[in-house]
Amino acid sequence: MKAKEIISVIEEFAPRNIQEEWDNSGLMAGDTGREVKSVLLGLDCTPELILEASEIGADMIITHHPLIFKGIKRIGTDTVQERMISSIIKKDIVVYSVHTNIDKVPLGVSSLMADRIELRDTKILMPQQDSDTGLGIVGELTQPMEFNSFMKMVKERFSLKVVKTSKPINSKILKVALCGGSGASLIPAARASGAQIFITGDISYHNYFCEDEFMIMDIGHYESEIDVLELLMSVILKKIPNFAVHISERNNNPIYYH
Repeated sequence: MKAKEIISVIEEFAPRNIQEEWDNSGLMAGDTGREVKSVLLGLDCTPELILEASEIGADMIITHHPLIFKGIKRIGTDTVQERMISSIIKKDIVVYSVHTNIDKVPLGVSSLMADRIELRDTKILMPQQDSDTGLGIVGELTQPMEFNSFMKMVKERFSLKVVKTSKPINSKILKVALCGGSGASLIPAARASGAQIFITGDISYHNYFCEDEFMIMDIGHYESEIDVLELLMSVILKKIPNFAVHISERNNNPIYYH
C-alpha cells in the first residue's frame, strides 16, 4: 500500500481543500510513493511518537495537528522541530496531518464531542458558505439538566478531573454548542445559535465574562479532540481492511494537572 493511497482515503472523507486558510494540513514530510506496511496515529508529532513509529515498524505517521505550520528556513538540530524533521528524513517515515479539514466535515471532531453527550437534532454551528461543512456543532440534550448534573455528566463522558467554566446559569441546560480544539472564535456563533452553554478548549481569561443566561466551558484542547484518532482509524480500515493501523500509546496530553 503506497502512502498516496492512504492519503487518498483520508482526503475522500476530509478533503484538504476545505481546511482553514491559516492551516497546513497535508503532507509534512516524505515520499507519497513510498510503500507503507503500517501506520501510527497521534494527535501531535512528537519525538516520542517518532521513536514509537520506529520501534513498531510504522512507515507512516498521521497526526491531527500539523508538524509544520509556518515556513522553515533550515533543518538543523537546534530546535525540537528541526530534530524531529531530521529524524523523520533519516528514518524515511512519511508524515501526514489532517487538521481543520477533519474538524469541518459533518462527522468530524465536533460531532464526536456531540456523540459523547448524546446531542440530538444537531447542525453545524458555523457553516461554510455553499457547503455542508463548517466548524462546531449545536444540538439539544435528550432532556434539560441542572448545571451541576450537566457538569457531572460532561466530566464523566470526557474523563475529566478539572473543568473551567464561566459563571453557571440558573436555568436548566438543553441547547449545547461545541467545538473541538481552540474554539474561542466561535463564541459569538454559539451565542447566536441560542445555545445556553458552549464547550470547547483554550479559552482565554476575558472570554469568561458572560451574560444573558449563556456560559462557556473549557474542557481542554487535547480532551476535546482525542476521539479523532479512533475516527481516523475507522476511516482507513473501512476502505483498507486488514491494514496495520496503530493509535499511539505515548502521544499524551502535554498539559499536566496538579
